[in-house]
Amino acid sequence: MTTIILKPHKEESLKRFHPWVFSGAISRIVLDKNYPHESPQEGELVLVTDCKNTPLGVGHYQIGSITVRMLAFGINELPAHFYRERIHSAYQLRQSLKLTSALNPNNNTYRLVHGEGDNLPGLVIDIYANTAVVQAHSVGMHFARHDVAKAIIQGIPEVVNVYYKSDDTLPFKADIPNEDKVGYLIQQDHNDDTFWSKENGLEFRIDWLRGQKTGFFVDQRENRALLERYAHGREVLNMFCYTGGFSVYALRGGAKIVHSVDVSEKAIELVRENVTRNFPNHSNHEAFAKEAFAFMADIKNKYDLIILDPPAFAKHRDAIKNALRGYQRINQKAIEQIRPGGILFTFSCSQAIDKEMFRLAVFSAAAATGRKVRILHQLHQPADHPINIYHPEGEYLKGLVLQIE
Repeated sequence: MTTIILKPHKEESLKRFHPWVFSGAISRIVLDKNYPHESPQEGELVLVTDCKNTPLGVGHYQIGSITVRMLAFGINELPAHFYRERIHSAYQLRQSLKLTSALNPNNNTYRLVHGEGDNLPGLVIDIYANTAVVQAHSVGMHFARHDVAKAIIQGIPEVVNVYYKSDDTLPFKADIPNEDKVGYLIQQDHNDDTFWSKENGLEFRIDWLRGQKTGFFVDQRENRALLERYAHGREVLNMFCYTGGFSVYALRGGAKIVHSVDVSEKAIELVRENVTRNFPNHSNHEAFAKEAFAFMADIKNKYDLIILDPPAFAKHRDAIKNALRGYQRINQKAIEQIRPGGILFTFSCSQAIDKEMFRLAVFSAAAATGRKVRILHQLHQPADHPINIYHPEGEYLKGLVLQIE
Protein backbone atom coordinates (compact mmCIF):
# COMPACT_ATOMS: atom_id res chain seq x y z
CA MET A 1 0.00 0.00 0.00
CA THR A 2 1.23 3.52 -0.79
CA THR A 3 2.22 5.49 2.31
CA ILE A 4 1.59 9.22 2.78
CA ILE A 5 4.08 10.63 5.30
CA LEU A 6 3.14 13.94 6.93
CA LYS A 7 5.37 16.82 7.90
CA PRO A 8 6.20 17.27 11.61
CA HIS A 9 3.20 18.39 13.69
CA LYS A 10 0.81 18.05 10.73
CA GLU A 11 -0.71 14.96 12.30
CA GLU A 12 -2.55 16.95 15.00
CA SER A 13 -5.75 17.41 13.00
CA LEU A 14 -5.92 13.66 12.28
CA LYS A 15 -5.45 12.92 15.96
CA ARG A 16 -8.54 15.09 16.46
CA PHE A 17 -10.28 12.96 13.80
CA HIS A 18 -10.59 15.58 11.10
CA PRO A 19 -11.13 13.45 7.98
CA TRP A 20 -9.14 15.45 5.43
CA VAL A 21 -5.40 15.52 4.70
CA PHE A 22 -4.37 18.61 2.75
CA SER A 23 -1.58 18.58 0.20
CA GLY A 24 0.47 21.13 2.17
CA ALA A 25 0.70 18.76 5.14
CA ILE A 26 2.48 16.03 3.17
CA SER A 27 6.23 15.51 3.48
CA ARG A 28 6.63 12.70 0.96
CA ILE A 29 4.89 9.77 -0.67
CA VAL A 30 6.42 6.29 -0.52
CA LEU A 31 5.18 3.76 -3.07
CA ASP A 32 5.08 0.03 -2.39
CA LYS A 33 8.07 -1.70 -4.00
CA ASN A 34 5.72 -3.71 -6.23
CA TYR A 35 3.61 -0.71 -7.17
CA PRO A 36 2.98 -0.65 -10.95
CA HIS A 37 2.71 3.15 -11.33
CA GLU A 38 5.07 6.06 -10.83
CA SER A 39 2.67 7.95 -8.54
CA PRO A 40 -0.47 7.16 -6.52
CA GLN A 41 -3.64 6.72 -8.56
CA GLU A 42 -6.69 8.74 -7.72
CA GLY A 43 -9.13 6.75 -5.64
CA GLU A 44 -6.71 4.15 -4.29
CA LEU A 45 -6.43 3.28 -0.61
CA VAL A 46 -3.36 4.76 1.09
CA LEU A 47 -1.83 4.59 4.55
CA VAL A 48 -1.19 7.90 6.30
CA THR A 49 1.60 8.15 8.91
CA ASP A 50 3.24 10.88 10.94
CA CYS A 51 6.85 11.90 10.32
CA LYS A 52 8.02 9.00 12.52
CA ASN A 53 6.07 6.46 10.44
CA THR A 54 3.45 5.88 13.13
CA PRO A 55 0.21 4.82 11.38
CA LEU A 56 -2.56 7.41 11.62
CA GLY A 57 -5.14 5.68 9.47
CA VAL A 58 -6.30 4.73 5.99
CA GLY A 59 -8.09 6.79 3.37
CA HIS A 60 -8.78 7.44 -0.30
CA TYR A 61 -6.12 9.30 -2.27
CA GLN A 62 -7.29 12.07 -4.58
CA ILE A 63 -5.84 14.81 -6.75
CA GLY A 64 -6.25 18.34 -5.37
CA SER A 65 -5.83 20.35 -2.21
CA ILE A 66 -7.64 17.65 -0.21
CA THR A 67 -5.25 14.79 -0.91
CA VAL A 68 -6.68 12.09 1.35
CA ARG A 69 -10.18 11.54 2.69
CA MET A 70 -9.75 9.43 5.81
CA LEU A 71 -11.95 6.36 6.19
CA ALA A 72 -10.58 5.00 9.47
CA PHE A 73 -8.11 6.17 12.10
CA GLY A 74 -5.41 4.35 14.04
CA ILE A 75 -5.19 1.34 11.72
CA ASN A 76 -3.05 0.39 8.71
CA GLU A 77 -5.68 -1.45 6.63
CA LEU A 78 -9.47 -1.51 6.33
CA PRO A 79 -11.29 -4.41 8.01
CA ALA A 80 -13.00 -6.91 5.71
CA HIS A 81 -16.54 -5.78 6.54
CA PHE A 82 -15.80 -2.06 6.71
CA TYR A 83 -18.67 -0.81 4.50
CA ARG A 84 -21.20 -3.24 5.94
CA GLU A 85 -20.41 -2.12 9.49
CA ARG A 86 -20.46 1.60 8.68
CA ILE A 87 -23.74 1.36 6.75
CA HIS A 88 -25.31 -0.74 9.49
CA SER A 89 -24.33 1.92 12.03
CA ALA A 90 -25.87 4.63 9.85
CA TYR A 91 -29.08 2.59 9.53
CA GLN A 92 -29.30 2.14 13.30
CA LEU A 93 -29.22 5.92 13.71
CA ARG A 94 -32.07 6.37 11.20
CA GLN A 95 -34.06 3.70 13.02
CA SER A 96 -33.59 5.55 16.31
CA LEU A 97 -34.92 8.67 14.55
CA LYS A 98 -37.96 6.63 13.41
CA LEU A 99 -37.40 7.54 9.78
CA THR A 100 -37.47 4.01 8.37
CA SER A 101 -40.69 2.61 6.95
CA ALA A 102 -40.65 -0.31 9.41
CA LEU A 103 -40.95 2.12 12.33
CA ASN A 104 -42.89 4.90 10.60
CA PRO A 105 -45.41 3.83 7.92
CA ASN A 106 -45.93 7.48 6.95
CA ASN A 107 -42.28 7.89 5.90
CA ASN A 108 -40.00 5.88 3.63
CA THR A 109 -37.72 8.71 2.47
CA TYR A 110 -34.52 9.59 4.32
CA ARG A 111 -30.76 9.97 4.00
CA LEU A 112 -28.98 6.80 4.98
CA VAL A 113 -25.38 8.03 4.62
CA HIS A 114 -24.23 11.65 4.76
CA GLY A 115 -20.53 11.59 3.94
CA GLU A 116 -18.25 12.69 6.75
CA GLY A 117 -21.22 12.91 9.11
CA ASP A 118 -21.49 9.11 8.92
CA ASN A 119 -17.73 8.52 8.75
CA LEU A 120 -17.90 7.68 5.04
CA PRO A 121 -16.31 10.71 3.34
CA GLY A 122 -17.35 11.15 -0.27
CA LEU A 123 -20.46 8.96 -0.06
CA VAL A 124 -24.15 9.93 -0.07
CA ILE A 125 -27.02 7.42 0.02
CA ASP A 126 -30.69 8.41 -0.02
CA ILE A 127 -33.50 5.88 0.52
CA TYR A 128 -36.76 6.16 -1.42
CA ALA A 129 -39.11 3.35 -0.41
CA ASN A 130 -37.31 0.15 -1.53
CA THR A 131 -34.65 1.92 -3.60
CA ALA A 132 -31.28 3.31 -2.50
CA VAL A 133 -29.76 6.04 -4.68
CA VAL A 134 -25.97 6.20 -4.26
CA GLN A 135 -23.77 9.18 -5.11
CA ALA A 136 -19.97 9.22 -4.98
CA HIS A 137 -18.28 12.58 -4.42
CA SER A 138 -14.80 11.06 -4.61
CA VAL A 139 -13.12 8.65 -6.99
CA GLY A 140 -12.36 6.33 -4.07
CA MET A 141 -16.05 5.92 -3.31
CA HIS A 142 -16.72 5.43 -7.02
CA PHE A 143 -14.33 2.48 -7.02
CA ALA A 144 -16.03 1.14 -3.85
CA ARG A 145 -19.55 1.37 -5.31
CA HIS A 146 -20.07 -2.38 -5.70
CA ASP A 147 -18.98 -3.04 -2.10
CA VAL A 148 -21.32 -0.26 -0.99
CA ALA A 149 -24.24 -1.71 -2.96
CA LYS A 150 -23.64 -5.16 -1.50
CA ALA A 151 -23.53 -3.71 2.03
CA ILE A 152 -26.82 -1.88 1.45
CA ILE A 153 -28.63 -4.97 0.19
CA GLN A 154 -27.27 -7.09 3.04
CA GLY A 155 -27.90 -4.52 5.77
CA ILE A 156 -31.07 -2.59 4.90
CA PRO A 157 -34.09 -4.94 4.93
CA GLU A 158 -36.46 -2.75 2.91
CA VAL A 159 -34.01 -2.06 0.06
CA VAL A 160 -34.13 -4.34 -2.99
CA ASN A 161 -32.82 -1.94 -5.62
CA VAL A 162 -29.63 0.14 -5.70
CA TYR A 163 -29.16 2.88 -8.27
CA TYR A 164 -25.84 4.62 -8.81
CA LYS A 165 -25.90 8.26 -9.88
CA SER A 166 -22.61 10.16 -9.81
CA ASP A 167 -22.41 11.89 -13.17
CA ASP A 168 -22.66 15.35 -11.58
CA THR A 169 -20.75 14.71 -8.36
CA LEU A 170 -17.46 13.03 -9.28
CA PRO A 171 -14.42 15.32 -9.69
CA PHE A 172 -14.58 16.62 -13.26
CA LYS A 173 -10.90 15.83 -13.85
CA ALA A 174 -11.35 12.18 -12.94
CA ASP A 175 -10.69 9.89 -15.90
CA ILE A 176 -13.88 7.85 -15.55
CA PRO A 177 -16.00 6.81 -18.56
CA ASN A 178 -19.49 8.33 -18.53
CA GLU A 179 -21.12 4.91 -18.71
CA ASP A 180 -19.56 4.04 -15.34
CA LYS A 181 -21.07 7.06 -13.59
CA VAL A 182 -24.75 6.17 -13.95
CA GLY A 183 -26.40 2.76 -14.05
CA TYR A 184 -28.17 0.10 -12.04
CA LEU A 185 -25.90 -1.93 -9.83
CA ILE A 186 -28.70 -4.19 -8.63
CA GLN A 187 -32.07 -4.03 -10.31
CA GLN A 188 -35.39 -5.38 -9.14
CA ASP A 189 -38.52 -4.64 -11.15
CA HIS A 190 -38.70 -0.93 -11.92
CA ASN A 191 -39.51 -0.36 -15.57
CA ASP A 192 -38.65 3.33 -15.60
CA ASP A 193 -36.46 5.76 -13.70
CA THR A 194 -39.10 7.34 -11.46
CA PHE A 195 -41.54 6.19 -8.81
CA TRP A 196 -43.47 7.47 -5.79
CA SER A 197 -42.05 7.75 -2.28
CA LYS A 198 -43.60 8.96 0.96
CA GLU A 199 -42.49 11.72 3.34
CA ASN A 200 -44.55 12.50 6.44
CA GLY A 201 -47.63 11.00 4.79
CA LEU A 202 -47.25 12.97 1.54
CA GLU A 203 -46.24 11.33 -1.75
CA PHE A 204 -43.62 12.63 -4.15
CA ARG A 205 -42.49 11.46 -7.57
CA ILE A 206 -38.76 10.80 -7.50
CA ASP A 207 -36.81 11.16 -10.74
CA TRP A 208 -33.38 9.92 -9.75
CA LEU A 209 -32.04 9.70 -13.29
CA ARG A 210 -32.67 13.27 -14.49
CA GLY A 211 -33.47 15.04 -11.21
CA GLN A 212 -31.16 17.18 -9.11
CA LYS A 213 -29.06 15.55 -6.38
CA THR A 214 -30.49 12.05 -5.87
CA GLY A 215 -33.93 13.12 -7.15
CA PHE A 216 -35.34 14.98 -4.13
CA PHE A 217 -34.14 17.40 -1.44
CA VAL A 218 -34.44 15.13 1.58
CA ASP A 219 -32.66 17.69 3.79
CA GLN A 220 -35.69 20.03 3.90
CA ARG A 221 -38.11 17.49 5.42
CA GLU A 222 -38.36 19.10 8.86
CA ASN A 223 -38.35 22.64 7.46
CA ARG A 224 -41.23 21.71 5.16
CA ALA A 225 -43.13 20.41 8.17
CA LEU A 226 -42.52 23.70 9.98
CA LEU A 227 -43.80 25.65 6.99
CA GLU A 228 -47.01 23.59 7.07
CA ARG A 229 -47.73 25.05 10.52
CA TYR A 230 -47.53 28.61 9.16
CA ALA A 231 -49.48 28.06 5.94
CA HIS A 232 -53.11 28.14 7.07
CA GLY A 233 -55.09 30.85 5.30
CA ARG A 234 -52.01 32.38 3.68
CA GLU A 235 -51.20 33.15 0.07
CA VAL A 236 -47.92 31.37 -0.56
CA LEU A 237 -45.14 31.84 -3.10
CA ASN A 238 -42.62 29.00 -3.39
CA MET A 239 -39.61 30.27 -5.36
CA PHE A 240 -37.01 27.86 -6.78
CA CYS A 241 -39.66 25.22 -6.05
CA TYR A 242 -37.99 22.29 -7.86
CA THR A 243 -40.53 19.44 -7.48
CA GLY A 244 -42.76 21.38 -5.09
CA GLY A 245 -42.02 19.92 -1.67
CA PHE A 246 -42.79 23.14 0.20
CA SER A 247 -45.85 23.71 -2.00
CA VAL A 248 -47.43 20.35 -1.15
CA TYR A 249 -46.85 20.88 2.58
CA ALA A 250 -48.34 24.38 2.35
CA LEU A 251 -51.47 22.99 0.70
CA ARG A 252 -51.88 20.38 3.42
CA GLY A 253 -51.43 23.15 5.96
CA GLY A 254 -54.47 24.95 4.59
CA ALA A 255 -52.92 27.67 2.42
CA LYS A 256 -55.45 29.83 0.60
CA ILE A 257 -53.38 29.77 -2.60
CA VAL A 258 -49.95 28.41 -3.50
CA HIS A 259 -47.87 29.53 -6.47
CA SER A 260 -44.80 27.45 -7.40
CA VAL A 261 -42.03 28.95 -9.55
CA ASP A 262 -38.98 27.32 -11.12
CA VAL A 263 -36.99 28.02 -14.27
CA SER A 264 -37.11 24.31 -15.23
CA GLU A 265 -40.10 23.11 -17.27
CA LYS A 266 -39.35 19.54 -16.15
CA ALA A 267 -39.46 20.58 -12.50
CA ILE A 268 -42.80 22.32 -13.04
CA GLU A 269 -44.23 19.15 -14.59
CA LEU A 270 -43.21 17.22 -11.46
CA VAL A 271 -44.70 19.91 -9.20
CA ARG A 272 -48.05 19.53 -10.92
CA GLU A 273 -47.85 15.74 -10.64
CA ASN A 274 -47.02 15.93 -6.93
CA VAL A 275 -49.82 18.37 -6.15
CA THR A 276 -52.39 16.35 -8.08
CA ARG A 277 -51.25 13.09 -6.48
CA ASN A 278 -51.80 14.46 -2.97
CA PHE A 279 -54.75 16.77 -3.72
CA PRO A 280 -56.64 15.40 -6.76
CA ASN A 281 -59.37 18.05 -6.61
CA HIS A 282 -57.19 21.07 -5.86
CA SER A 283 -58.09 24.46 -7.27
CA ASN A 284 -55.73 26.69 -5.31
CA HIS A 285 -52.35 25.85 -6.86
CA GLU A 286 -50.61 27.23 -9.95
CA ALA A 287 -47.10 26.52 -11.23
CA PHE A 288 -44.97 28.79 -13.43
CA ALA A 289 -41.81 28.02 -15.39
CA LYS A 290 -40.09 31.38 -15.08
CA GLU A 291 -36.76 32.87 -13.98
CA ALA A 292 -36.84 33.91 -10.34
CA PHE A 293 -35.88 37.58 -10.57
CA ALA A 294 -38.22 38.11 -13.52
CA PHE A 295 -41.14 36.63 -11.60
CA MET A 296 -40.33 38.66 -8.48
CA ALA A 297 -40.01 41.96 -10.34
CA ASP A 298 -43.51 43.03 -9.28
CA ILE A 299 -45.26 40.89 -6.66
CA LYS A 300 -45.96 43.68 -4.14
CA ASN A 301 -48.61 42.68 -1.58
CA LYS A 302 -49.57 39.52 -3.48
CA TYR A 303 -48.18 37.08 -0.91
CA ASP A 304 -47.92 36.82 2.85
CA LEU A 305 -45.72 33.71 2.94
CA ILE A 306 -42.68 33.38 0.66
CA ILE A 307 -40.14 30.54 0.44
CA LEU A 308 -36.68 31.22 -1.02
CA ASP A 309 -34.73 27.98 -1.42
CA PRO A 310 -32.31 28.69 -4.28
CA PRO A 311 -29.64 26.33 -5.59
CA ALA A 312 -26.15 26.83 -4.20
CA PHE A 313 -25.01 30.31 -5.22
CA ALA A 314 -21.43 29.42 -4.17
CA LYS A 315 -20.08 25.94 -4.86
CA HIS A 316 -16.52 26.99 -4.02
CA ARG A 317 -14.80 29.76 -2.05
CA ASP A 318 -13.93 31.81 -5.12
CA ALA A 319 -17.64 32.46 -5.65
CA ILE A 320 -18.47 33.69 -2.13
CA LYS A 321 -18.53 37.40 -2.93
CA ASN A 322 -20.94 37.06 -5.84
CA ALA A 323 -23.05 34.55 -3.92
CA LEU A 324 -23.55 36.94 -1.01
CA ARG A 325 -24.70 39.61 -3.45
CA GLY A 326 -27.15 37.11 -4.89
CA TYR A 327 -28.56 36.20 -1.47
CA GLN A 328 -28.90 39.86 -0.54
CA ARG A 329 -30.61 40.72 -3.81
CA ILE A 330 -33.19 37.92 -3.76
CA ASN A 331 -34.02 38.45 -0.07
CA GLN A 332 -34.35 42.20 -0.53
CA LYS A 333 -36.87 41.61 -3.32
CA ALA A 334 -38.95 39.37 -1.07
CA ILE A 335 -38.77 41.58 2.03
CA GLU A 336 -39.67 44.70 0.03
CA GLN A 337 -42.78 43.17 -1.47
CA ILE A 338 -44.25 40.75 1.06
CA ARG A 339 -47.43 41.85 2.81
CA PRO A 340 -47.22 43.41 6.28
CA GLY A 341 -47.14 40.61 8.83
CA GLY A 342 -45.80 38.21 6.21
CA ILE A 343 -43.51 35.24 6.85
CA LEU A 344 -40.33 34.58 4.85
CA PHE A 345 -38.58 31.19 4.84
CA THR A 346 -35.12 31.81 3.36
CA PHE A 347 -32.27 29.32 2.88
CA SER A 348 -28.71 28.82 1.68
CA CYS A 349 -27.36 25.38 0.82
CA SER A 350 -23.91 26.69 -0.16
CA GLN A 351 -21.28 24.96 1.96
CA ALA A 352 -18.84 27.80 1.27
CA ILE A 353 -21.27 30.27 2.90
CA ASP A 354 -21.37 29.86 6.67
CA LYS A 355 -24.39 30.79 8.76
CA GLU A 356 -22.91 34.12 9.86
CA MET A 357 -22.25 35.17 6.26
CA PHE A 358 -25.77 34.19 5.27
CA ARG A 359 -27.34 35.98 8.21
CA LEU A 360 -25.35 39.12 7.38
CA ALA A 361 -26.57 38.98 3.76
CA VAL A 362 -30.18 38.72 4.93
CA PHE A 363 -29.61 41.49 7.50
CA SER A 364 -28.27 43.74 4.74
CA ALA A 365 -31.29 42.94 2.60
CA ALA A 366 -33.67 43.79 5.44
CA ALA A 367 -31.84 47.01 6.30
CA ALA A 368 -32.02 48.16 2.68
CA THR A 369 -35.83 47.89 2.74
CA GLY A 370 -36.29 49.90 5.93
CA ARG A 371 -38.88 47.40 7.19
CA LYS A 372 -38.95 45.90 10.68
CA VAL A 373 -37.93 42.25 10.59
CA ARG A 374 -37.82 39.63 13.34
CA ILE A 375 -36.19 36.19 13.35
CA LEU A 376 -38.66 33.50 14.43
CA HIS A 377 -36.56 30.40 13.71
CA GLN A 378 -32.98 29.56 12.75
CA LEU A 379 -33.02 26.44 10.59
CA HIS A 380 -30.50 23.79 9.61
CA GLN A 381 -30.19 20.30 8.19
CA PRO A 382 -32.02 17.41 9.92
CA ALA A 383 -30.56 14.62 12.01
CA ASP A 384 -30.25 12.20 9.09
CA HIS A 385 -27.73 14.71 7.67
CA PRO A 386 -25.48 14.63 10.77
CA ILE A 387 -22.47 16.90 11.20
CA ASN A 388 -19.25 15.26 12.36
CA ILE A 389 -18.16 17.43 15.30
CA TYR A 390 -14.56 17.15 14.05
CA HIS A 391 -15.63 18.29 10.57
CA PRO A 392 -17.62 21.54 10.89
CA GLU A 393 -17.46 21.95 7.11
CA GLY A 394 -20.33 19.45 6.99
CA GLU A 395 -22.81 22.09 8.19
CA TYR A 396 -24.04 23.30 4.81
CA LEU A 397 -27.79 24.02 5.11
CA LYS A 398 -28.84 27.14 6.96
CA GLY A 399 -32.10 29.03 7.01
CA LEU A 400 -34.11 31.75 8.72
CA VAL A 401 -37.83 32.22 9.26
CA LEU A 402 -38.55 35.95 9.35
CA GLN A 403 -41.63 37.96 10.21
CA ILE A 404 -41.88 41.25 8.35
CA GLU A 405 -43.99 44.06 9.77
